[in-house]
Amino acid sequence: MKYYLLFFMFVPLGLDAQSTPGPQTEYKTISIFFRGGSYYVDDTEKEKVRDFLSKEILSNFEIHIHSHTDNIGGVKFNEWLSKMRSQSALEFLTEDGVPTNKLFIKDHGLEDPNFDNSTWDGRLKNRRVDVVLWPLPF
Repeated sequence: MKYYLLFFMFVPLGLDAQSTPGPQTEYKTISIFFRGGSYYVDDTEKEKVRDFLSKEILSNFEIHIHSHTDNIGGVKFNEWLSKMRSQSALEFLTEDGVPTNKLFIKDHGLEDPNFDNSTWDGRLKNRRVDVVLWPLPF
């Protein structure tokens, strides 16, 4: 009797631990970096993005453009600069054949920095547009 009781006490633990894994949502990101106050995408950055996108089947993804700035200048200036950076990335991507119905834009401006804007290195890393490939559900 004791053995049966022990058996039934541990069986539910084993069953709970055998849950099947759910679908994994794995996105891929590349960043386009800019000079301070600029929204010009230089040839080096374009080539880097082209190489990144050439390795993927773009019909399997939505492409999100997230633009960021450092904290130099006022809020209004950085909102404008963020929009101009995302627009530059959008134009570059569509000129390279990415369909506009696949592109989604989010302008962050100086909000939600990923790096410390109180340092030169942090500001340098925050002057960017992130091109994010989100997998489409099948």
